[in-house]
Amino acid sequence: MIDYLDILVRLLLSIILGGMIGFERESHNRPAGFRTHILVCAGSALIMMLSAYGFTEQLSAGFDVDPSRIAAGVVTGIGFIGAGTILQQRGSIRGLTTAATIWVVSGVGLAVGIGFYLGAVATTVFVLASLLTLRRFEHRFFSRRRLKSLLVKAVDQPGLLGRIADVLGEMAVNIRKSNLGEPEEEADTGIEVIDIEFLVETPLEINLKTLFYRLYCLDGVIEVQWQGEVINRKDCMPEFE
Repeated sequence: MIDYLDILVRLLLSIILGGMIGFERESHNRPAGFRTHILVCAGSALIMMLSAYGFTEQLSAGFDVDPSRIAAGVVTGIGFIGAGTILQQRGSIRGLTTAATIWVVSGVGLAVGIGFYLGAVATTVFVLASLLTLRRFEHRFFSRRRLKSLLVKAVDQPGLLGRIADVLGEMAVNIRKSNLGEPEEEADTGIEVIDIEFLVETPLEINLKTLFYRLYCLDGVIEVQWQGEVINRKDCMPEFE
């Protein structure tokens, strides 16, 4: 039987390891972040401890506990949470990496719960290294070769789509698909705002900050989103001041 101190240590370690991965996801404004990863990791650790040690005193002599059965259920069930983080936005899918980290975090929690500390810590280190390091590698060699999603939120007005298309054309951005949402009236201002979604292909040498800045310079543009992430207007300004 596991003692109380060991239970607390394992739960605390699962919170730390899950929180480290969750913090990275939270810092990039992903749908499942700091709290979600902590809950998944700590919950997995608790279930693993319950499976391994929680029924030993209730079983009669001659019966053995199989902790792998509940652990297998955790791995299966966590897929439903991961699926909830995957979003589809007209031609692009977001959230796959976050879904994968949730799945990995559940494994880390199971490892901590059974006392496999080295595997849990090593996995956390490798996951963080891949998320932080390989992101730069992917961005440099692969990301600009793929189709990207661009959303422009602006005041509904004549010629808006044409002006946006002109900016994209001047930046050598190829529009593969576009979709205009329905105008919606803002409650506080009474102004009609429309979302225009694009699926675009960008050249390798494009300066994205320049692209975002030029879009923000268009009359009536309120917000620009790139791959589902809101681009702060101020982040585009310094190069042109």
